[in-house]
Amino acid sequence: MTFGVFSRETGHEQVVFCQDPPTGLKAIIAIYSTALGPALGGTRFYPYRDESDALDDVLALSKGMAYKNALAGLDLGGGKAVIIGDPATVKSEALLRAYGRFVESLDGRYITACDVGTYVADMDVVARECRFVTGRSPDNGGAGDSSVLTAFGVFQAMRASAEHRWGSPDLAGRRVGVAGVGKVGHVLTGHLVEAGARVVISDVSGAATARTKAAYPDVTVSDDLIGTPLDIFAPCALGNALNDETVPALRAEIVCGGANNQLAHAGIDKLLDERGILYAPDYLVNAGGVIQVSDELHGFDFARAKRKATAIFDTTKAVFALADAEGVPPATAADRLAERRMAEVGRLRSILTH
Repeated sequence: MTFGVFSRETGHEQVVFCQDPPTGLKAIIAIYSTALGPALGGTRFYPYRDESDALDDVLALSKGMAYKNALAGLDLGGGKAVIIGDPATVKSEALLRAYGRFVESLDGRYITACDVGTYVADMDVVARECRFVTGRSPDNGGAGDSSVLTAFGVFQAMRASAEHRWGSPDLAGRRVGVAGVGKVGHVLTGHLVEAGARVVISDVSGAATARTKAAYPDVTVSDDLIGTPLDIFAPCALGNALNDETVPALRAEIVCGGANNQLAHAGIDKLLDERGILYAPDYLVNAGGVIQVSDELHGFDFARAKRKATAIFDTTKAVFALADAEGVPPATAADRLAERRMAEVGRLRSILTH
């Protein structure tokens, strides 16, 4: 096994390149901040075009995790990992265990979990070589599939967004477009249908849309959610859904979804604000998953974790209130709240206790 440390002006504390040729493992682990505690974030297994694309993704995702954990009130820093390759063809027990050895080598600075391309069963394999793993199966004392509370948190943020925009959190009769009905989008669709919303779904995978349509026959399927008149648009697939092409064409009053890194670049949040579209910041909205897996660190209790995820409703309202008070977009307000907590609480760790 070999590993190296990458350094450039990104604000990250540490970036580790991991390689184990016999298993085909190529991974990058990025730790943005440990100001509030160990850096917690999932492992994404994805066929990136090249290492540069993988690096860009892991740097953005790990920073997002630091802000997400801070805003969620967790005593955890932010990190993320990516494994380069198609999980359908290269994932193996040996590769996952090799990856676990690299995570273990960081001695608790980074705690991993599931993300795109990795699942509960994979975390159980990683844990055979590593102590710092969450998102494990219930049989192994874990929280199971974190998409359960991720989707629940998105639903709570939607209710808070609706209250801010329309004066009521009730989603009955509201037309909601869910872009991506994989792990999170599928569960979210169930919450919306139960709440009486009119749900429109889309996904690049025909199998995913068929599964959701079979479970919830009243939903409709669209190939163009951006151009569809909606009350709420919920991006729940990969990042960069909100960009220079999609935002001008978007026909929704609210954006509130589970995907990470929805804004393609700085300034997109201002463009949404100028168009009068209320944006619920992604790392605020999708924090239910990290709340769920972080509860494993205290001996998992689903009811306790769900209560914590319910607080996303109040946090979303607080972000909108600060945005209104300071005359800034909600994304800026969320950043300010997260940065304030990292600075104020993180500073306390410099106080020696023994």
